[in-house]
Amino acid sequence: MRRLYTTALYLLLPFVLGRLAWRGLRNRGYWQRWGERFAFFAVPELRDPIWLHAVSVGETLAAAPLVRELLARCPERSLVITTTTPTGSERVQALFGDQFIGQPGGRILHVYFPYDLPGVVRRFLGKTRPGLALVMETELWPNLFRQCARREIPVLIANARLSARSAKGYAKLGGLVRDTLDDISLIAAQGEVDAERFRGMGAAAERVTVMGNLKFDQRLPGDLEDRAEVLRRQLGMNRPVWVAASTHEGEDEQVLDAFTRLRERHPDALLLLVPRHPERFARVASLARRRGYDVVLRSEGRPCDADTAVFVGDTLGELLLFYAAADVAFVGGSLVPRGGHNMLEPAALGVPVVFGPHLFNFADISRALLEAGGARRVADSGELARVVGEMLSDAALRAEMGEAGRKLVAANRGALERLLALLQPYL
Repeated sequence: MRRLYTTALYLLLPFVLGRLAWRGLRNRGYWQRWGERFAFFAVPELRDPIWLHAVSVGETLAAAPLVRELLARCPERSLVITTTTPTGSERVQALFGDQFIGQPGGRILHVYFPYDLPGVVRRFLGKTRPGLALVMETELWPNLFRQCARREIPVLIANARLSARSAKGYAKLGGLVRDTLDDISLIAAQGEVDAERFRGMGAAAERVTVMGNLKFDQRLPGDLEDRAEVLRRQLGMNRPVWVAASTHEGEDEQVLDAFTRLRERHPDALLLLVPRHPERFARVASLARRRGYDVVLRSEGRPCDADTAVFVGDTLGELLLFYAAADVAFVGGSLVPRGGHNMLEPAALGVPVVFGPHLFNFADISRALLEAGGARRVADSGELARVVGEMLSDAALRAEMGEAGRKLVAANRGALERLLALLQPYL
């Protein structure tokens, strides 16, 4: 199975590179640093490095408190941080660029994650020589993990989650997945359901534990409230504002449909629309203009006037700020079958949350928010318009839901400390 898997990867490589090139038409970051994906990069002096992999933006943000703790608790060690996407890379640079090797006192090396080809992973591990590999959420790479096992590098899956859909997909690979799980030292799952799915795929019970969800432990910037007040003045202090965040292709149209209906009841409402991927910023702004709306882009730096209907968040790293400046938050990836995105961010800020029916990546969190009274689930754009309209009309309801969400987040913090305790024997 491993040989078949590796052969398939080699055969697929031209298509993988073609996809990188195609995606680069929309986001030129995909055209850059290809050598790193094959483990060709200059290696500075590393001191007993810890390697942490976070696929993209969400995993990077979840890992940020862990990175800070590792830097503080292991002052003699370097960190190697890998990501897969350019947006993930930009987040790492924004969060930790001042601590990159080459900066005064810097201890972080950031490169792209290597392709799971035997020669590539051997070269990557030979260059970085990590003493510990930490993989965020769920990434199972048979060749990489096998090479780590051969070099006696412990592999830990942290904040691990496994949806029913992913478990079903992995099950088709049978023995290859079981062999890969045997090469993992510890799986620290977000919840018992995730843990049981890993055990069901063949992970040894003694190597699977529950740590909670790091997303509950995300630290809010101390100046966020002040910056949100400044942004809200630019948006309009005396008009209702709702944010539709992390939207995907096919979802923006539904959000704009809902906004059209909402404006019948709230003609002065402002939609703060934040596409998930930066290569779609211009297209979404154009879509809103074609619908007849006056549009302002965040990157333009100008305030909204009475005619502005849609404000497009076309910058990176400001999603928390957009949530903090809004009255109601719709979290995207949920009206289309993408599995949803992190709805704990608006909840932590005391903003009532709305999401669609497709939540397989956040099933437990969405269920907890619904049960606590901090969120509403909608089936389509019509229901989205109705629910957001109800919230914008009722300040007491918004306050009640916002406080419920905030309390839920506060009650579930502590995953970071549990994870650090699990890591201690490996550190």
